[in-house]
Amino acid sequence: MEKFCQKIVEGNMSGMILPDVPFEEKEEFDIVCKEYGLDLISTIAPTSHQRIQIIAKKANGFIYCVSSLGVTGVRSEITTNIGAMVDLVREVTNIPVAVGFGISTPEQAKKMASQSDGAIVGSAIIKIIEKYRKDAPQYVEAYVKEMVKALK
Repeated sequence: MEKFCQKIVEGNMSGMILPDVPFEEKEEFDIVCKEYGLDLISTIAPTSHQRIQIIAKKANGFIYCVSSLGVTGVRSEITTNIGAMVDLVREVTNIPVAVGFGISTPEQAKKMASQSDGAIVGSAIIKIIEKYRKDAPQYVEAYVKEMVKALK
């Protein structure tokens, strides 16, 4: 973990998300991250319910609000009540909350960001990279510009 954190710091990153690490097992990783000045980003999911506020109280950097259940990837529709999840976080902290997991269109990004502090896009960008390979940067740039435009 120490070598990994050192690489992250050398890459000018300020935090990380460790998928599939439950809140109850986060501490051993968080201690090392703090030694390197890194934020270990906490996640909350639609199934977190009463745990949302417990997780939010100990969050660093921002909270990654998972928009839907299942595996990561593009979604045609997001039906989770994001606003209710964000409201629970706001009751205990003012740390930023960004929504991710399945966001792929400017409209989805705008909707999610209107209920939180931001939108996270991952799989849709990976699909662009897979499709265009070495020519991907220009397509990723155009895609990201469209997403940012939707948020303004």
